[in-house]
Parts: sequence; C-alpha cells; structure tokens
Amino acid sequence: MRTAPFSRVAMLATGLATALSLAGCTTDGPKSTPAPKAQVVANASLMLANGASAGTAELLQFPGGYRVHVDARGLTPGVHGIHLHTTGKCDAPGFTTAGGHLNPEGRQHGADNPAGAHMGDLTNLTVAADGTGALDFTLHGGADTTGPALFDADGTALVIHAAPDDYKTDPSGNSGARLACGVFVRQ
Repeated sequence: MRTAPFSRVAMLATGLATALSLAGCTTDGPKSTPAPKAQVVANASLMLANGASAGTAELLQFPGGYRVHVDARGLTPGVHGIHLHTTGKCDAPGFTTAGGHLNPEGRQHGADNPAGAHMGDLTNLTVAADGTGALDFTLHGGADTTGPALFDADGTALVIHAAPDDYKTDPSGNSGARLACGVFVRQ
C-alpha cells in the first residue's frame, strides 16, 4: 500500500509541530539561579623558617561565611596540622609571634573535642611526595562573627605544623612545631 510512506511523513510532521510549539512554552515555577561565587578578600604568602616560599593561602568570602584555600609547596610529605592564629605576625624561626589559635568564642581545640572546635581549627593538610598539598575549608561561624575576628587590629596568620592534628587535644591537637607561616593581607 502507498499510505505507509505518507503516514510516516505525517507522524514526523506532527512530532515536529509539537516540539516547536513546546519550545515556546514557559513555566511559572522557580527559576534556577547560579550560586553566588566566593570573593577573595585576603591573601597570605607562606614561608618556611629559612625564608623559602611554602605556597599561598586565600581567604574567600561567600554569603554566610568564609573559606580558606591553601596551595602549599616545599613541605615534607605527610599529614600536617594547619590552623589560623590570632596575630598577623610570622617571625622565624619558630613563628611563635603568630600567637595561639584564633578562638574568639573561647572553645577548646578540635572537632572531636566535645568543647571544641574553635574558629582556627582547620582539617589536616596532606602533602604529596613532591612536597605539594592543597586544602579548602569552610570556617566555623557565620560572616558576622568570623569577619571581625579575621580582620581585627593585629591581623591573622595561617600556620602549618610538623605533625598531624589529632582533632581533640587542647590547645593545638598535638600538631607539633610550626613549619610555615603566612600573614593574611586584606584586598
């Protein structure tokens, strides 16, 4: 029969007409908007006790809080504790001028401590065999409390320690000596 080719053409035409009519349709439902991007608000150049570069760190602000991004290099392979410290000063060799951990709420140290964690507590940094490591961490606390603590009169430092943080021992998680330090400079 000769109707078979015609019916296939008719079905294709009907399908095409339907697709074209639907292409112009809109819905009144919720529209997807892209998530707001984080904005870099401060940078730190990390250095070792001998003055060599140990990488960089950024503080990024997003609606509702802050995030730390670290790109480390020149470190010994393994797991290292990493923290925000109360004073924006990094005098070698021990970097003790950075003070203690940033802790405006007076909590104890560590995510595994029932009386912790404080604002300066970050997760451990894993450094590969080539001496590099990266870390992204959202800080504890909202933007209204975190910002003033980060950008107070004496500034904030980021310190990388020799040993891993055990996430519970007060005051520093048994993370050992301070290997690298950087002062955050507001943009």
